[in-house]
Amino acid sequence: MKNAKAPAKVKENDNSLHNTLVYIRQHWQLYVIFMLPAFLLTIIFRYIPMGGIAIAFTEYNPIRGILGSEWIGFANFRRFLSSPDFLRYLANTLKLSIFGLLWGFPAPILLAFLLNRIMSTSIKQKIQLVLYMPNFISVIVLCGIVRILLSPTGMINSLLGTNINFMTMPSAFRTIYIASGIWQGAGWASIIYTAALSNASKELKEAAVIDGANIIQQIQAVEWPAIKDTVLIQFIMSVGNIMSVGFEKAYALQTDLNLNTSEIISTYVYKKGLLDGDYGFSTAVGLFNTVINVILLVSMNALVKRMNEGKGI
Repeated sequence: MKNAKAPAKVKENDNSLHNTLVYIRQHWQLYVIFMLPAFLLTIIFRYIPMGGIAIAFTEYNPIRGILGSEWIGFANFRRFLSSPDFLRYLANTLKLSIFGLLWGFPAPILLAFLLNRIMSTSIKQKIQLVLYMPNFISVIVLCGIVRILLSPTGMINSLLGTNINFMTMPSAFRTIYIASGIWQGAGWASIIYTAALSNASKELKEAAVIDGANIIQQIQAVEWPAIKDTVLIQFIMSVGNIMSVGFEKAYALQTDLNLNTSEIISTYVYKKGLLDGDYGFSTAVGLFNTVINVILLVSMNALVKRMNEGKGI
């Protein structure tokens, strides 16, 4: 009986595919109308601007344009790599990104686990509302709040009974940057994990409770398998953006006295490109940053695939 049903099922699938192809062939204009705007927007705003990468290999002159500027090859890259401040900018960027990943990535996952323990729907929604609200605060407004709180006359110093200006301390910059980022983004980032936890089997959870499993054991046996793949994908994407430290926030929290730790590659690109007008050099630095991100993304994806039975992005 099984052998008789299998060919019938294959034939049914072939007929379905044939009917779909016939429908597409008859109504191809409809698909073109729907796909053309997205295709044009992708080409215009994603692929055509990639031609600007050529600026990194020229002594760019805005008046002459890309084609009229002098071609200098990899001179801008050599200039950046041989700069005495190159290692400091690279180290600051990596430290800020890696420490932010180590402290910031687990925060929304733990928050999702905690939210999942709340049984009352109304209380859970109110807590989620409070946690999501900081995400809608502008980065510049957030930095203004941080500066006020950490000023010598701010709330933090009032509570500690001190008059320290934390914004001028190079050793405090990373802590301020990472902590404010977790406060602003952890609640919003927990949405995807909370949604994934809704797929966890309630029957298995109830069985684990009856068997005497504690909270940690319930998470390991029931809840973690439900979000494991989501966590891995998010982690790969985070590692792939490890060099893409937020420029706006780093620049807004930067002061003349904390430059030793706050000057990162993205702020350096801004200063060299827009403030100093060295467009070719700043483009080369930005391209270097992007290439490192791509290498990290591909490498981490390959590593996770090897460790996770071939599952990655």
